[in-house]
Amino acid sequence: MQTDASLLTDSSAESTYRDVNGVRLHVVAAGDEDGPLVVLLHGFPDFFYCWREQIEPLVEAGYRVLVPDQRGYNLSEKPDGVRSYRKSELVRDVVELVHSEGRESAHVVGHDWGASVAWELALRYPATVDRLGIVNVPHPAVLRHHVLSNPTQLKKSWYVFFFQLPRLPEWTCKRENFAFFERALRANASPGTFTDEDIARYRAAWRRPGALTATINWYRAAARHTASPPRDLVDAPTLVMWGEQDFALEPEMAPESLAYCEDGRLERFPETGHWVPHEEPEAVTALVLEHLGE
Repeated sequence: MQTDASLLTDSSAESTYRDVNGVRLHVVAAGDEDGPLVVLLHGFPDFFYCWREQIEPLVEAGYRVLVPDQRGYNLSEKPDGVRSYRKSELVRDVVELVHSEGRESAHVVGHDWGASVAWELALRYPATVDRLGIVNVPHPAVLRHHVLSNPTQLKKSWYVFFFQLPRLPEWTCKRENFAFFERALRANASPGTFTDEDIARYRAAWRRPGALTATINWYRAAARHTASPPRDLVDAPTLVMWGEQDFALEPEMAPESLAYCEDGRLERFPETGHWVPHEEPEAVTALVLEHLGE
C-alpha cells in the first residue's frame, strides 16, 4: 500500500525527499513556493498523514506547506542506534528542512512528539520559528516537573518506561497486526475518527523495515539523553491547543505551559482526547489559520 502524497486529495501536494542533517526525509510539499512557509510535524505512532486535513486549506490560504515523515517514520530514513533520535538531532532536521526551501524561518505546528520537537526548536533555534503551534504536549519544563512530582502523570507515562526495555516493546507493539498501536489511536478518540482504511494505511507505515524500533527509539533517546534546551522562554507567538480527555497527559499542564511563552494563547477542547487534529480537523485548521494570520 502506498503511504506517500498519493493519499491526499490536494492535487498540488507531492512527495519529495530532502537530505538534511545526515538523513533523507520524505516530505510532502504543497503550495506556492514563494508563499509563507509552514512546517507541520506529526507525532507517535503517526506519520505525515496526521495533517492531511490541514494541508489543502493552508495552501488555499496562500501558504507553502512542508509535512515531513520525521526520521524513523514511514518513508523517511531510519538511522541505527538510540543516539540518532536525540532531540538535538530531531530539531536540527527541522532547521535544515526549513533551509532546504531557501528560508531562514517558518511557522511550525506540531502534535504529540511533533509538538515536543516544535517546543525544542523554538527554544534552541528561536530565530527559525515565526509562529508556533502546539497540540497536546506541554512545554518541556512543565512536563519534567509533572513527571517528577505528579503521581497521576507518572502513572499515565507508564508506556514511556516500558519502551525503555530491549526488544519486548517491539514484540508487544507488532503482535496481532499492531493491535497495540491501533488501540492507542482508537481508544482515545470518538468512534469513527479513525476508519478501517486509515488503520490500514497506518499499518503499512508501521511495517516499513526498521520503522518500529526507530519510532520507539525516540522514547529511549529522550530518557537516556536528557540535555535541556539553553533557555525556557519561547519568544515566538504561541498557540496551544489541548484535548482535555487526553489519556497520556494531564490537562493542567496546558495553562502552565503558557507561563513559558512571551505571547501565548490556549484553546481547549473539553470533550476531545489526544488526537485533536484527527478528531477536530476543521476547528484545528481554523485556529491555525487565525494564529498564522495574526
